[in-house]
Amino acid sequence: MNPIWLTHNRLYDLARSGRRLTPWWGVILVGILIAILSQVLSFPVVMAQIVWGGMNVENVDTWAATLPPLVSGFWLSLLLSISFGAMILLVWLWIRFYERRGIATIGFEPPRALFLYGRGLLLGLASFCAVIGILAPFGFVAVEAGDPAQVGLAALGGVLLVLIPGWLIQGAAEEVLTRGWMLPTLAARYRPWVGVLVSSLFFAVMHGLNPNLSILAMLNLFLYGLFAALYALREESLWGICAFHSIWNWVQGNFFGLEVSGQAVSGGMLFNLMETGPDWLTGGAFGPEGGIATTVVLLVSMAIIWWWPATGRQPVGQPVAADR
Repeated sequence: MNPIWLTHNRLYDLARSGRRLTPWWGVILVGILIAILSQVLSFPVVMAQIVWGGMNVENVDTWAATLPPLVSGFWLSLLLSISFGAMILLVWLWIRFYERRGIATIGFEPPRALFLYGRGLLLGLASFCAVIGILAPFGFVAVEAGDPAQVGLAALGGVLLVLIPGWLIQGAAEEVLTRGWMLPTLAARYRPWVGVLVSSLFFAVMHGLNPNLSILAMLNLFLYGLFAALYALREESLWGICAFHSIWNWVQGNFFGLEVSGQAVSGGMLFNLMETGPDWLTGGAFGPEGGIATTVVLLVSMAIIWWWPATGRQPVGQPVAADR
C-alpha cells in the first residue's frame, strides 16, 4: 500500500498552483537545456582561472593542489556558486514566466525552514559518516600521506569557504531542478511514480559524464535520486533535502578528502582518507558513491523514510490528477 504522503502531497498542490503544468517531454527538454546552459554560464570563471589563476589544460588535475587551500577553495566556491546558482535562476525563470508560479512553490515555503534545513544538515552528516562506518572497521579506508598545508587546521579556511556558499548552492541547485520542479510537476500532471522515476533517472544521467563512472556508481546515483525524492515528499518541502545533499558532498570531499562523484575537490580537507578495499565495496576512483557501502546506506535510509510513523501536518489537496 502506498503511504498517503506519496499519493497526496503538498508539493503536488504547489505545482498545480500555477497557470499550467509542463508536459513530460517539456520537462525533459527544458531540464537538459537548463543543465547545459548553467554550465556554459560558468565559462567566465574558468577563463578567470586561466588568466589570473595560472590554470591550463596540462595542469588542470594538479593545479588546485599547488595553491593554498583558501585560494583553491575560493575558485571552487566561485565556480559552484556561478554554475549552480545559474541553474536555480533558470528554473525560477521557467516557473515564473511559463508555469506562472513563485519560487516558494517548488518547496521553499517559509514555515519550519530553519528546522528542516538544520535537520537535513545533521542527517546528511550522519548518513555519510555511516558509509565510512561500514568501511573503516574492515580496514577499507586509511589515512593518506599528503601535503600538510592541505590538511587539518591549515586548510580550515578553504574547507569552510567551499561549503559556504559553494556546496550549499550546488546541492540546492540539483534538488531545485530534479526534486523541486521535475518531480512534483510530473506527479501533478500524471502520476506520483512518474515524477519519482523520471526525476531520479534524470539525476543519474546528469552525472553520466563524470570521470571514473561505473555501473554500480550509476545505480547508486539513481538510488540517491529515489531517496531524495522520498525525503522531499515525506517532508513536503525542499529545505531538508537541499541541506542533506550539500553537506553529503562537503563531508565526502572536504571533510574526509575523498572523491565526490568521481572528482577530486579543491579547498583542502580536514582529514585525508583513501579507499584501500575492493572497488565494488569502496567505490574506487569514483569515491564511496560508487561502492556497495553507499548502496546499503541509501537502501536503509529509504526503508526508514517509507516506514517511519506519520507525524505532524498531513498532506492536503485533491487526489493526483491523471494525464490531461
